[in-house]
Amino acid sequence: MRTLALETASEACSVALFEGAHSLAAEHRILGRGHAEQLVPMIQTLPDKGRADRILVSLGPGSFTGVRIGLATAHALGVAWQAEVLGYATLRLIHNQASPPQPRATTVCVNGGHGEWFVQNFGPSGEAQSDLFSLSPERAAEFPVHDTIVGNRAEEYLAVVKGDRRALPILPDAKHALALHAAHLTKDLRPIYGRAPDATPLMTAAPS
Repeated sequence: MRTLALETASEACSVALFEGAHSLAAEHRILGRGHAEQLVPMIQTLPDKGRADRILVSLGPGSFTGVRIGLATAHALGVAWQAEVLGYATLRLIHNQASPPQPRATTVCVNGGHGEWFVQNFGPSGEAQSDLFSLSPERAAEFPVHDTIVGNRAEEYLAVVKGDRRALPILPDAKHALALHAAHLTKDLRPIYGRAPDATPLMTAAPS
């Protein structure tokens, strides 16, 4: 079975094609903007123009426009190819990228909207240890943080928290999507917008 993975939720745009568990081809570009113009041509450079039996696509959170472009493209290709389309959470993908070779708990921090950050804690096996929050840097400083902070705002987050921690400024990459556990894939393709209700309290999550 061939799987096509699409990741468009950040300033990066990436595609990857797999045959079973084997990677056939992948491309990762840092665009900032321009996902709408770049995504389909990137897919077309893959073997057989990316044709697959299954499509994995990012649900976000992240760039609202990027997420919608990825989902629209996945849906259109799914119809054309009669392929199954499954979604995944971008923050969990970033956590997975930071885990090898030794599984570890992480706090994922990526750019949100209105000057806020999307923040979520994950355990070594990829299980969510907190809800997803959209927090100002000041409020993020109060969040229970693991020893490893990952994501495109990891270094900024490191500057506002206390303790001996490290930052890994990782952007999501579709070539890692196949490593996501089946339980973390969903047929529910609604975008994860990430902005919680105004009165949502912080959820306690014990860091490692």
